[in-house]
Amino acid sequence: MSSFQAWFSTESIRFRIRALKARFRDQKAEFEVIRRHVRPRDIVCDIGAHKGSFVYWLSCWCRDGRVVAFEPQPDLAHRLENVCRAIKLCNVKVEAKAVYSHSGDHDLYVPIGQQPGASLHNNALKAESFTILTVPLLALDDYFDEKDAITLLKIDVEGAEFGVLRGANRILRQHAPLLVFECENRHLEPGNVRDVFSYLEGLGYEGSFVCRDRVLPIAEFDAAVHQRQDGEWFWKSKDYCNNFIFRKPAQ
Repeated sequence: MSSFQAWFSTESIRFRIRALKARFRDQKAEFEVIRRHVRPRDIVCDIGAHKGSFVYWLSCWCRDGRVVAFEPQPDLAHRLENVCRAIKLCNVKVEAKAVYSHSGDHDLYVPIGQQPGASLHNNALKAESFTILTVPLLALDDYFDEKDAITLLKIDVEGAEFGVLRGANRILRQHAPLLVFECENRHLEPGNVRDVFSYLEGLGYEGSFVCRDRVLPIAEFDAAVHQRQDGEWFWKSKDYCNNFIFRKPAQ
């Protein structure tokens, strides 16, 4: 397939449409923060890359650096790797692995018909039926060398974010990457989002959250309001907030 054919293939077009929707409609505030933060030679991670809506922009903005996309669902990882290769996103490396607090193997629970909801924690699932895949785990502190200055961790892992962060403790202390992540009480039972916030604050991070495309101080976040679980589709409410941005203040 020629470069022209690859660029205009159905898979490539869908990939770029998803990227456009994410940046200019669904995660406008998050992308603006990321765009201002990353530089061309940076090393960045997309943890829970799914179909790659963040990968395209990260590849563009870190054109002389590295983008490592972690996606544990083998079929999604394979498709993402193929489309990145086809449209020559040469700085992207796709890892078909789950990121967590330690390396090894673990069950991944995938709701039938709901691939975005896959989780390492079966208590995070609300689906009545799901398939179970055994996937390789890795901790970011094990994966990256100490000299690899990671500047961004984007995390979307359906309840496993605390594990991801604990497995990156050295990186968080040494390189202070910007953190852009989803976090919800409904996925963290019996814990809650404040456990994650406290852990990061203990490492010197300051937080904010996204509400209606605005970035607000974490002190204004109230789970009883911003993650209120009323109604069948409560997480689709415009006032439901599950995206957070944490960074260390400039020294």
